[in-house]
Amino acid sequence: MQRRKFLKNAALAGAGVAATTLAAPAIAQRRITWRMATTWPRNFPGLGVGAQRLADRITAMSDGRLTVQVYSAGELVPALGVFDAVIEGSAEMSHGAAYYWQNKSRATSFFTGVPYGMTSRELAAWIRYMGGQEIWDEVYDQFGVKGFLSGDTGTQAGGWFRKELTGLADVRGLNFRTPGLGGQVWQKLGATVVNMAGGEIYQALQSGALDAAEFVGPYNDLALGFHQICKDYYFPSFIEPGLATELVVNKSKFAELPNDLQQIVEFACQAEYDQVASDFYANDPIALKTLVEQHGVRVHQFPDEILEAGAVAAKEIFTELREGGDALTKKTTEHYLQSLNVLRTRTETVDQAFLAARQKFFHMT
Repeated sequence: MQRRKFLKNAALAGAGVAATTLAAPAIAQRRITWRMATTWPRNFPGLGVGAQRLADRITAMSDGRLTVQVYSAGELVPALGVFDAVIEGSAEMSHGAAYYWQNKSRATSFFTGVPYGMTSRELAAWIRYMGGQEIWDEVYDQFGVKGFLSGDTGTQAGGWFRKELTGLADVRGLNFRTPGLGGQVWQKLGATVVNMAGGEIYQALQSGALDAAEFVGPYNDLALGFHQICKDYYFPSFIEPGLATELVVNKSKFAELPNDLQQIVEFACQAEYDQVASDFYANDPIALKTLVEQHGVRVHQFPDEILEAGAVAAKEIFTELREGGDALTKKTTEHYLQSLNVLRTRTETVDQAFLAARQKFFHMT
């Protein structure tokens, strides 16, 4: 009995020595903690909550082997500094929107929301099945990072204005917060365009630095309080028909992950893309009802003059990108437009026709 006990203790001791010497680095490698810097306020409806849920999903799916710690806007770096944080290594991940980085490459805007471009379903189809991810990888290879679709707001609201828009004349001279290629469209229509993080918009409206602003839609906009300053709210956005958020990862660090952890990150992003879409679809109409009935918000559609001028401006921008951009931006623009022309046939022949029929013939209470 004593001999067996001795041998057992000796074996345990030996195992302990091995664990603290030879196997210690391996154990450390199996437990990884990454920082996710986001552009959103903490617990922000839809977007901030989605970023936290994505981090929690990755942590849970990996059983803690890859633990993701979330830093909301300003906690680790400024809201619009999260992409650089991944490039420079102060964070391993960021959660934001690709068109925020168009100062680095105009091609980035195609992976968020494009004027008169893809709906969210079309965008996911392009990325997942038509070579869009490969194009995105080429664009982000320049910066040593990799992007994944991580959330979907659906078609956004067109923006908040201090007074009703009757035509193009009312747009000219407005200080308007709106980003990406859509911001360039509004510039062509005569607005002075400013890009800023969502958490900064209210103060800029309140101070008068902004005359108008668009961010996402009722779910977010109600939380941000834009209705306290502006009462005229426009739908739908013609510049962001299917906005996607992104998870960006440091490419070299991602390559060092075991294959199963890489797949967990990828599939968790896919799940969250759909989860965020459902969140917005469920809560946008509830929030809009609150804005109208409790806060006196007036809902409008853009005048045709603005919609038509926006389409003309969008075509001009795409032509500029095709003819005058760098080689990769040209390639991205061409690939996106070719894919859009394929995908829209399905949307317009099937989805749009069904929605028109439902609107015309089917109503129940």
